[in-house]
Amino acid sequence: MSKKVHTLTPKSNDPYLRLDAQLLKRMHNIMVRGRLLEERLIKMSKGGEGFFWIGGPGEEGFNVPLGFQVKKGEGVQFDYLHLHYRSSGIALAMGAEVIDTIRQMRTTATDPYSRGRNFVNHYAVPEWNIMPVSPTIETQYSTAIGTGIAQAHTKGTDSLTIVNGGDAGTAEGDFHSCLVWANRPALPLPILMIVVNNGFGISTPAAEQHGEKNIADWAKTFDMPGKTINGNDPVESYFAIQEAMAYIRKERRPYLLEAKTSRLYGHSSSSGANRIPEPDCIKIFEEQMLKRNLIDEKEIEEVWTSNRNLIDDAYQQVKQEPYPEGDDIWYGVFAEGLDDTYPKKGGS
Repeated sequence: MSKKVHTLTPKSNDPYLRLDAQLLKRMHNIMVRGRLLEERLIKMSKGGEGFFWIGGPGEEGFNVPLGFQVKKGEGVQFDYLHLHYRSSGIALAMGAEVIDTIRQMRTTATDPYSRGRNFVNHYAVPEWNIMPVSPTIETQYSTAIGTGIAQAHTKGTDSLTIVNGGDAGTAEGDFHSCLVWANRPALPLPILMIVVNNGFGISTPAAEQHGEKNIADWAKTFDMPGKTINGNDPVESYFAIQEAMAYIRKERRPYLLEAKTSRLYGHSSSSGANRIPEPDCIKIFEEQMLKRNLIDEKEIEEVWTSNRNLIDDAYQQVKQEPYPEGDDIWYGVFAEGLDDTYPKKGGS
């Protein structure tokens, strides 16, 4: 028999008891799903069933709470997302299907994000305002300026632009351009600038590269709100994201949020993608919920088993699906379609 589950107690000093127990369980479920999905993608990469892997195992404790709080929809009245390649937890929390990420890993024609023509974890979902993820470092901070301007000029909406990236990329000019444009007195922008700091830029430790104590300290230069949090704690992350979003939706001004997380499988398949002994946000979350009788061991086991079966079934289906034909390489490249200048076969 399951142990008694706590109900919502808003006045509690314990942040875990300020959130509904069912929400915590939903967060845990998607975090586990994201982890098992990434581990499947790594296995596929090592087995030659994909050309390259890069993803976000270890960042689920921040990404899933973020995805749950997005105002999802299409158009300027909804939140825009300019993500990078460690954002699978965000997409899954918004409702993305694991099978579609497996399709992108195997580069099948059924991949809805790029029809088998891009790296894995490079999402593009127009109906949810998820802008196409680019493999180039930090350029998403520049494109976020555009949707931020559109929302700043739109009356009667509380929508915001969300952009995330890694700690190493904050040395790029795109990140600082976003800071400048978001804080112009003539037109402040409703942008939530997120830096997920996993402590490394490929193989370079952050401690050897960053002169600032915290990346969020850049907010002081612009007199904007900024905060550094423990991104390995899903509950702390949830409340920090909630606070930042509430500020932006009301004040129509930017906010800089830095989440310190682990990087459990290294940078990518190019660095081996082997497990690294760093704190695991899922295990931390499970321990905290068990301690408060918010979940029991049997429930945890069932979550892992059901998600493992879900991913196994999806993988088996994707193995039967076709790869893209060479003829369709130009599809989706030109808005006006194909003509004699850009034929299906050959051309340049």
